[in-house]
Amino acid sequence: MWDTLWLDANLATMTPGAAPYGAVERGAVGVKEGRIAWIGHAADLPGDCDKLAHEIRRCGMAWITPGFVDCHTHLVFGGDRAREFEMRLQGVSYEEIARAGGGIVSTVAATRAASVEELTESASGRLAGLAREGVTTLEIKSGYGLDLETELKMLEAAGALAACANVRVKRTFLGLHALPPEFKDDRAAYVQLVADVMIPAIAASGAADAVDAFCENIGFTAEEVDYVFSAARQNGMEVKLHAEQLSNQHGAALAARHQALSADHLEYLDDSGIAAMAQAGTVAVLLPGAFYFLRETQAPPIDKLRAAGVRMAVASDCNPGTSPMTSPLAALNMACTLFRLTPEEALAGITREGARALGLLDEIGTLEIGKAADFAIWDIKHPAELSYWLGAPLLRERVFAGRTSS
Repeated sequence: MWDTLWLDANLATMTPGAAPYGAVERGAVGVKEGRIAWIGHAADLPGDCDKLAHEIRRCGMAWITPGFVDCHTHLVFGGDRAREFEMRLQGVSYEEIARAGGGIVSTVAATRAASVEELTESASGRLAGLAREGVTTLEIKSGYGLDLETELKMLEAAGALAACANVRVKRTFLGLHALPPEFKDDRAAYVQLVADVMIPAIAASGAADAVDAFCENIGFTAEEVDYVFSAARQNGMEVKLHAEQLSNQHGAALAARHQALSADHLEYLDDSGIAAMAQAGTVAVLLPGAFYFLRETQAPPIDKLRAAGVRMAVASDCNPGTSPMTSPLAALNMACTLFRLTPEEALAGITREGARALGLLDEIGTLEIGKAADFAIWDIKHPAELSYWLGAPLLRERVFAGRTSS
């Protein structure tokens, strides 16, 4: 017998095919030992419901989707940057704030001063916001320590969240996020420290799954990123990249050369970068929250990405400076209204393609037999509502590994 059978539901399986959203109306999902054991039309169930499962849960024709996958977050950090938000509204640019010692470096000071317990506690509140809107898997980046001790502390806090919050967490080391104050006069030494000391230590400890970098005119050059990515690959770690957010540094093409899981932001992505990503299978992670909060005007080249067949994920980019957002549903709405994704593309972006961007598509991201029973049950009449409503309490239940957790 199955452990649980969900009945009287409509399913947005998000499996590619003829039906929009991979929809199965009047469907059912059977779960055993945390995995999907059966899925399909309820009329096709192989026997009497009461004899198929120990527990029957009726959904009243609510919609079930895969659990949301927030594939780009900076959830663990100390302090906040509300004052900088106020400054930007008064006309000071993000670049000016960063060059004056604010921005990422100000968060570094607060993060270095915080304990693992303090970082875990503050991040758990932000994680609760994501979970309330269906997130069952997320990526958490480091990058606010910029020294080995604090980077490991951040990654430890991210791991603690996974252990206590009924979520799946992928951890990413973001050493090339900003130049720490102690290396402000010696960039080369810091890049070498990240590549030759930090990455081997983090790989050996198993503290992170991937390596990221900020390739930007106020960040790090393509040559510096290439050196660090080569070290990551030599140490058996996946790579991903903040690319083409504020300018075109040709980071996406660099990421593709390293077979990166994803290139993220991409507002200034050019045709050669798109072609490289398409050939490598690198996912384009769209971050409309940062676009919104920074009041940017140049959107990513969505039509060209679509035409080239580049997969597009959607994520919150939750961070203290440029996207203090813990609402994946708002991210879906912004992806549609600001970037002109369709609601189906947006939902695929935060389920199937988000899983692909983390290298987890074999495990999560669609509702299919054998995959983890991570899904969300929504009080909606059509999946497009997930991109339509702002602030509505749509989530009925969040299911992680076959167990209801909200």
